[in-house]
Amino acid sequence: MGDTKSEAGKRTVTIPAVVLPDVRTHLDQFAEKGPKGLLFVGEKGAPFRRTSFGRIWKKARDKAGMPDFRFYDLRHTGNTLAATTGASLKELMARMGHASVRAALIYQHATSERDKKIADGMDAAINEKLGRGTTAAGEEAPSA
Repeated sequence: MGDTKSEAGKRTVTIPAVVLPDVRTHLDQFAEKGPKGLLFVGEKGAPFRRTSFGRIWKKARDKAGMPDFRFYDLRHTGNTLAATTGASLKELMARMGHASVRAALIYQHATSERDKKIADGMDAAINEKLGRGTTAAGEEAPSA
């Protein structure tokens, strides 16, 4: 494994608590030991080759019922979930290890669910300024 594409790729990232038990299990059972150990090693303890990793990945995703899920989709899913939290573009860039805004914007998908959260947040901000109670998006706040 070589260096990262940019200095932005060298970073510390906080892992969501819900996945920590799985990460610990993987580190204990499958990863190379030590702080510089590889996260993914072959059956004989050597780094994976692309072809052998592909076979193991296919077996794992078939077992999970996700035959078309690519390894890179893990990164895409994590970054998309991070973007839906309302993190700023700068925060997302730091978390993802992106040096360019263009790369980070790939994960900023517009969804109707997110649009509703934005509208709800706008409602709360407007109602607070007007001294009204909070409403859900599309509902009228009672007048004061």
